[in-house]
Amino acid sequence: MVRLPLTPAEVERGQRLGALLRRARGQRSMLDIALRAGVSPETLRKIESGRVATPAFSTIAAIADVLGLSLDALWTEVNQAERMVS
Repeated sequence: MVRLPLTPAEVERGQRLGALLRRARGQRSMLDIALRAGVSPETLRKIESGRVATPAFSTIAAIADVLGLSLDALWTEVNQAERMVS
């Protein structure tokens, strides 16, 4: 399967997602959050840094659950800047 390059909007959305997750994690250990969510610390690091702009839904759902974030609130905040530009 060939994966198409990400659009600038997708890259920006991934960066906003990563920043939001990083803020929500606060001072908690990346290792602890990753293990509790069932993902590797490297995966969480890449998502938080914006290097994985389009992570799998199940991965985000698991991380959001551990961080106590609602998926609705997460989706709204990540996409809010996009709507403001449109």
